[in-house]
Amino acid sequence: MTIAPYGGTLVDRRADATAAAALRARAGALPRQPITSHTLSDLYLIGVGGYSPLTGFMGRADYESVLERMTLANGLPWSVPITLSADETFAARLGQGAEVALIAPDGQLAAVLTVVESFAWNRDREAETVYRTLDRAHPGVAKLDAMGNRLLAGPITWVYPDDISGFPERNLAPADTRAEIARRGWKTVVAFQTRNPVHRAHEYLQKCALEMVDGLLLHPLVGDTKSDDIPADVRMRCYDAILQDYYPADRVLLSVLPAAMRYAGPREAIFHSIMRRNYGCTHFIVGRDHAGVGSYYGTYEAQQIFDEVDLVALGIQPLMFEHAFFCTTCGQMVSKKTCPHGRESHVFLSGTRVRELLSRGERPPAEFTRPEVADVLMQAYSSGPSVST
Repeated sequence: MTIAPYGGTLVDRRADATAAAALRARAGALPRQPITSHTLSDLYLIGVGGYSPLTGFMGRADYESVLERMTLANGLPWSVPITLSADETFAARLGQGAEVALIAPDGQLAAVLTVVESFAWNRDREAETVYRTLDRAHPGVAKLDAMGNRLLAGPITWVYPDDISGFPERNLAPADTRAEIARRGWKTVVAFQTRNPVHRAHEYLQKCALEMVDGLLLHPLVGDTKSDDIPADVRMRCYDAILQDYYPADRVLLSVLPAAMRYAGPREAIFHSIMRRNYGCTHFIVGRDHAGVGSYYGTYEAQQIFDEVDLVALGIQPLMFEHAFFCTTCGQMVSKKTCPHGRESHVFLSGTRVRELLSRGERPPAEFTRPEVADVLMQAYSSGPSVST
């Protein structure tokens, strides 16, 4: 039996074919609110239950509680606001119970929101609380500046007809992921979150975790990321390349998460673990600088924040790992916990250094990444714009 969804019930806000057709037929008469691809990802994850127990965008009580206490108003741990903004003129037109047609970037109806409330919010307060900085160079803070001055709250009904992930054959909704976990007979499942190409340190952490549990959910995030992050299709090719020869096929499930990166560091680590519980995972890997960007967060702050959370209520066990690297003296992947040698024996390549190698047509060393992955990265680098690792 798989772990219970967060809050006890897996939310499903997807309209069936008949209801979706009816909503589309009358959407033309509803107020229309264009949304970003980031919000489209949030809508999808509400719709399929990835954000259970949320049934829509947060109201003031939940929003304030998340900022101040890292819980929903009912006390359940939650670390990142899930909100929909609008400008004041548009929001003023909407009374309680009004329906709003939420329009995806491609012009299609994505969902219908039933408005429960509208309230003002403070960008700087959210930036300081969630992102721990007011620096507008931070990608998460920059997104706040693009939002409207009011937040609209209420349940949604998802009607968007197309896949939003770019990988429809690999996009398993929480219910489908849970069914596959049950089919495989896994009782304990560890999730691994990444927005970067797989390298040897990732592989080391994943295999350490596999020694403790029945199965591994490789769950790369394929929603919005920074423009200089490696594209999702390249990252998926890297996983396909390495899974063929280096992982036991019956103990690994590769599926995508169509979420947007917030780059909220410590708070996003908790948020990512909540989502993975909804996907049926019992454990979650938290490595160095999880969901970080630049130098905004300390190396292990994303692990330390779990000390501030009720882990019993959270219900998914974080697995904390030190930074891993290859030691030429040990002849294997290690961490500071397992290696007695100095930095002169350690192979650690920064993203800048890897890009320099790729730009010269040089293969990153096998101590950093598998040759099969290096081949994918070199091909991607030589045939497109500059990418980062």
